Amino acid sequence: MRPFRAAVIDDEAQAARMVGRALEKLGFEVETFGLGHAFLARMSEDPFQLVFIDLQLPDMGGIEILEAVKMGYDSVEAVIITGNASIPSAVEATAKGASGYIVKPFRLQEVKTSAREAQEKLELRAENRRLKEALREAPPLNDFLGTSRVMLDVFAMIRKVAGVNCNVLLQADTGTGKERAAKAIHDLSPRKDRTFVSFNCGGFTEELISSELFGHEKGAFTGATATKIGLLESANGGTVFLDEIGEMPLNMQVKLLHVLQERRILRVGGTQPIDLDIRVIAATNRDLQEAMAAGRFREDLFYRLNVVRIRLPALAERKEDIPLLANHFLETFNARFGKSVRSIAPQAMEVLNQYNYPGNVRELENIVQRAVALADGEVIGVRELPSDLLNLAFSSFGTPGLLPLEEVEKRHIERVLAATGHNKGLSSSILGIPRTTLWRRIKKYGLETTDDEA
Repeated sequence: MRPFRAAVIDDEAQAARMVGRALEKLGFEVETFGLGHAFLARMSEDPFQLVFIDLQLPDMGGIEILEAVKMGYDSVEAVIITGNASIPSAVEATAKGASGYIVKPFRLQEVKTSAREAQEKLELRAENRRLKEALREAPPLNDFLGTSRVMLDVFAMIRKVAGVNCNVLLQADTGTGKERAAKAIHDLSPRKDRTFVSFNCGGFTEELISSELFGHEKGAFTGATATKIGLLESANGGTVFLDEIGEMPLNMQVKLLHVLQERRILRVGGTQPIDLDIRVIAATNRDLQEAMAAGRFREDLFYRLNVVRIRLPALAERKEDIPLLANHFLETFNARFGKSVRSIAPQAMEVLNQYNYPGNVRELENIVQRAVALADGEVIGVRELPSDLLNLAFSSFGTPGLLPLEEVEKRHIERVLAATGHNKGLSSSILGIPRTTLWRRIKKYGLETTDDEA
């Protein structure tokens, strides 16, 4: 990828060279200009992403250049340079869209700080564009997203098996998108215009499962005041997704096997068989072969279901998909909550990328949902992420370099307070700060407790 382009517009050659060298060390492709018109002509030929503009130039004013840049180009960061600092000029430059303001004679560190801040915004913008393009180009499998190699293989298998009228077994952990995968198979199959129903086999009694799947006749048992059509019958011609199939009681396994073999069902309390044309997609996070060996799952049912097996990877196995998924959820919850959060800050995305997600994609979805709900501005930062996630990131990085300084301070004070039993005197001694300063930090970070220990 081509480096970001930066321009320095300053009629003082030494100052322009100094800024230019600092930008080159940060990886920018740099050009310098002594006149505003020369810069604008070059900008129209090959746009710059970052511009440092002197307020006083021989041919035109810096504010005029800033206005022209901001009006003609969407994604440009601008920093104003001036030898005559004044509050009105700083306010005007900021109002016109400048992201920074440095005063001559400036230190090199000021230039680098302004450039790094601008660089971070440019990288975030570029990443958001890339992710939006990836979302547009991602395989249209019912919001079942991914561009990692392992997911592209899953998508290829789904497309291949969708057109074949056979049963499918999804081997996957909770939260990996089993129902989305099943729905994608259905939507790409000849049955797409018929009913898709799903049922979780875990945590229900045999009687309830039987009633839900097969339905019952009026008077079949106490409380059966009307005939009920079961899920299998309601999906006639379509697809039935049976999640947690490994949890199904053995007697129900026998009944399901009979349905798959005979393609008929009998309602509870009924005497008239009903012909059935369904496709079954089953899912489990258990090792069914181990369950068969232990006598908990029928071998004949396993082979009826396991015509084609598709393994869905855990999110930890496809971490390169985390930014794509996170931005998809960002757009989803923006629409749902009526928010206008535009992006996820690089530091926050780094924390998301480091986490292993025992709850898989569903856990990532919940984290982003919470962050969008809590966000006050246009960017999700580290502060909007759950505290346990930050603690994990804090320890796993080995250094707090990827966290904001205030977050590092808050975490450290929190740990010292916990270690001392919230003894403020001892904590202030360990931290090397006056007790009054500790009280202010406790208040600032919301670390107050009911403990009155001094």
